[in-house]
Amino acid sequence: MARRPVSKPTSRKPAAKRPAKSPRFARSAVVLSEETRNWLASNFDARNAVIFVMIVLGVVTIAPNVQTYFSYRQQIADMQQQVDAAKKAVAEMAVERKRWDDPVYVRSQARQRLYYVLPGEVSYLVMDAGSVNTSDKSGTVGAMLADKRNTSVISSSIRSTSENWLEDIVGSVIRAGIEQPAAEEPKK
Repeated sequence: MARRPVSKPTSRKPAAKRPAKSPRFARSAVVLSEETRNWLASNFDARNAVIFVMIVLGVVTIAPNVQTYFSYRQQIADMQQQVDAAKKAVAEMAVERKRWDDPVYVRSQARQRLYYVLPGEVSYLVMDAGSVNTSDKSGTVGAMLADKRNTSVISSSIRSTSENWLEDIVGSVIRAGIEQPAAEEPKK
């Protein structure tokens, strides 16, 4: 047998008075409620609710993967630019290397960079007029520059040092790591 639910006795206390709502507000709430119900009933059924939930769930699930995809695509594009720049640099280096195989180019670079000349040729250097020493009596600017560069005398004999400097450096490093500093004597 089925049991009937037992109801609990309710107290008979008088209910607190609530302030009365304005009739205009109550009517608009009812109208809004009816319009909302009509719209929900006509446009929002269970199938639409399931589709909406699936779309939201799909966006939430796929969004991190899409972000990762675009991040990787950007990294790939950056690396492709680096590869293209490296290929361009290699092509430029190959052209430069082919130039160095040409004896005429090597000769022109020796003249331009090192100021070399072939036997019997005369080299002229155009210098800044303010830096030329007019008191030089040798007659050539090259002699003046050579005098400035070669200030020390080059010896024709080979000299050997009296001490082995390498052993001194190694010994100094070892002593610095092993020895304890001496205690300072008190000043009187």
